[in-house]
Amino acid sequence: MIMKRKIYQEMLDWKNSSNGKMALLIEGARRIGKSYIVEKFAHNEYKSAIIVDFNDMQTDLRGIFDEYLSQRDEFFMRLSLYFGVKLYERESIIVFDEVQQYPKARAAIKYLVKDGRYDYIETGSLISIKKNVKDIVIPSEEEHLEMYPMDFEEFLWALGDEMYVDFMRDCYKKQKPLGGFLRRGMDYLRLYMVVGGMPQAVKQYVDTKDFEQTDRIKRNILRLYREDIAKYAFEAETKVTRIFDEIPSQLQKHEKKFRLSALGSNIKMRDYADAFFWLDDAKIVNTCYNSTEPNIGLRLNTDRTTLKCYLCDTGLLISMAFDKETIEREQLYKKLILDKLEFNQGMLVENLVAQMLRANGHNLFFFSSSDKVAENRMEIDFLLAKKSLTSRHNIIPVEVKSSSRYTHISIDKFRRKYSEYIDMPIVFHPGDLKIEDKILYLPLCMAAVV
Repeated sequence: MIMKRKIYQEMLDWKNSSNGKMALLIEGARRIGKSYIVEKFAHNEYKSAIIVDFNDMQTDLRGIFDEYLSQRDEFFMRLSLYFGVKLYERESIIVFDEVQQYPKARAAIKYLVKDGRYDYIETGSLISIKKNVKDIVIPSEEEHLEMYPMDFEEFLWALGDEMYVDFMRDCYKKQKPLGGFLRRGMDYLRLYMVVGGMPQAVKQYVDTKDFEQTDRIKRNILRLYREDIAKYAFEAETKVTRIFDEIPSQLQKHEKKFRLSALGSNIKMRDYADAFFWLDDAKIVNTCYNSTEPNIGLRLNTDRTTLKCYLCDTGLLISMAFDKETIEREQLYKKLILDKLEFNQGMLVENLVAQMLRANGHNLFFFSSSDKVAENRMEIDFLLAKKSLTSRHNIIPVEVKSSSRYTHISIDKFRRKYSEYIDMPIVFHPGDLKIEDKILYLPLCMAAVV
């Protein structure tokens, strides 16, 4: 099965525009397909390619880097001999896979790019934690791309449907209902929710249609994340683990804000800030911060002591929230897909919408006010900055509803208080597209195109 990923086109754009003057650094969580797509790109788009995997660096290869990295001619000759790959000037690429494992190579990018003979792609996770940037100068000759689990459209491509998301885009642009195709979109969405977007899990499902085997893949990925925490979080290991383990429980709460009190008494954010940063830098979570003022400067008005932690992939969240025996005994996956489970799905649906919005390039913010005055007390799930800014009305308040029975009291209050700042609110819900009372209602699957 060939995994078609959108980032491939972005890599092509980099190759054509940089012309060897910038390296490309692709960041993302483990097991999202970075190595696969980069290797495919390197072999498809260049006459020859050398892939250096720093996760599996043998002694002889390490010796080449340790002794000759600063001697360009000798370095290239020995690297070429080691891999048995001939390098061609301006027609070859060298890939540093999991470059965080050998920071010295990342520091050398400045000089390798200046040398100009070859192109360079780096992949990595945890590239910003102290250990991986200690004693090196971060090269300015890096163009950064963030990579995420397979998004909804990529998931449908893997299933063999290359038209449905284009159809949704057209409906969203023209603000017309999906009509008879709504059910297909919601069926796809529930399948995406339970399988998730981790390429190994997607491939397992596409090949076998077996949810238990797919769940096994996801549990292996979660185990890998735990091993990474133990291996790389160092003095923050205990704090990172406690936050990670608490994510499903926190998302199950009505407001979904991460309550530090769950970690112990008298806990302060300053004591856990590095642990939250570690999870965010590892791209294991999608962090959503409270913005205290819904104007164009959402980031400038961020209250970093109030946040929500969504797991990077909702399929992983399901495997994390339910033990293996419960999933098998209750046939949980099949019931979720058929929408027959007596369970508050709010945590899964909101996590899924956060995942889809983040994959679309949105930074995640929400609004929370616990004012004593009832009119000022409100919770808005997400605040999105419009992609085309104007002099006013640049922020879109978004609420996510997992069932067909709901109210929008907070949005009504929010509109009354901040009318000069906000554009038409969006409510993602299980029903079809409609505009009612100056609110745009979108089916949940349309989060993929907003």
